[in-house]
Amino acid sequence: MTSDPIYLDHNATTPLFPEVVDAMLPYLREHFGNPSSGHVYGLRARSAVARAREQVAALLGCDADEVLFTSGGTEANNLAIRGVLEALGRERHVVTTRIEHPATAVPCEWLEKKGHRVSRIGVDAEGVAREAEAREALGRETALVTVMHSNNETGVLQPIAALARLAHGVGALMHTDAAQSLGKVPVQVRELGVDLLSVAGHKLYAPKGVGALYVKRGTPLAPFALGASHERGLRPGTENVASIVGLGAACETVGRDLDAAASRMKGLRDLLWELLASSIPGLALNGHRELRLPNTLNVRFPGVSGPALLEVVPDVAASTGSACHAGHETASAVILAMGVPAAEALGSVRLTLGRTTTPEEVRQAAAALLQSWRQLTR
Repeated sequence: MTSDPIYLDHNATTPLFPEVVDAMLPYLREHFGNPSSGHVYGLRARSAVARAREQVAALLGCDADEVLFTSGGTEANNLAIRGVLEALGRERHVVTTRIEHPATAVPCEWLEKKGHRVSRIGVDAEGVAREAEAREALGRETALVTVMHSNNETGVLQPIAALARLAHGVGALMHTDAAQSLGKVPVQVRELGVDLLSVAGHKLYAPKGVGALYVKRGTPLAPFALGASHERGLRPGTENVASIVGLGAACETVGRDLDAAASRMKGLRDLLWELLASSIPGLALNGHRELRLPNTLNVRFPGVSGPALLEVVPDVAASTGSACHAGHETASAVILAMGVPAAEALGSVRLTLGRTTTPEEVRQAAAALLQSWRQLTR
């Protein structure tokens, strides 16, 4: 190979927008002040953080004072899940799903070890959480429902608004991890009816190591890290000003042409599916055909394992699911939860496009994947 492979792993991480880099540079070079300082250096940094907070709030459709900055989506999820249960102060009940990212699943496991009860609802064959199971699981002791907005492996969009209504019906709070959705589809917290929502910067062309948590005004929440009064005392630590500025710039940029970008990515995603399906008998789609992210295509290649396929296709950079599980020759728990037999599930590959992906790259990637599949199955 004389050049880098075609990048089809945008659900793992995204490159930085040029606008994001440009916005960050002054806060990496000359504007180094601490936002908590009262002099001009600190005021410049504080003003930059405030503007970024407004930019994030504008994309989410909330007020700026409802946005807390974190180190990423994982911390946002932990603050939401653990913070609500800590604030309520006694053993309670949490409802989640069987297909959550570890950033949600592991905090829920931690809660169980602390004496809380956790119910995990299943999904149907298309990867959509079963509302009926959620309705049955909810009760007076339920404190929190936490369900991802879209699945990071299949891209399937979950019924968050409906689940929020069910949660509020029994007096519970609703949290959603929108790390994969933001910047790809509209995510409006008022329309969803959620009380908490997590954001990960590096999934929407901002830097790694920065994120945000929407906290509806009045939501009980306790910090799990202790220190000074930054971020209303809920996330202590001097703010990562440059990266926060980058997150704000990214939110403003994706918000300008969200529908057009989604339509373009959907067209390329569907082209990739057509090119592969027309040449590979038995190729199957993982997830709902329509209710999924416009950039995400998760397919099962017959007769091969996903890891083996990606190992022999040097011209495409993709994954077999969550980046957190890469390198393991085991079927994805998300695909298995949809009822796919383990032998078939092992052939799954996640192909995720980005805003800069071109039609030519899609055609080249399809040809490379086809050639490698034929090589493994002849």
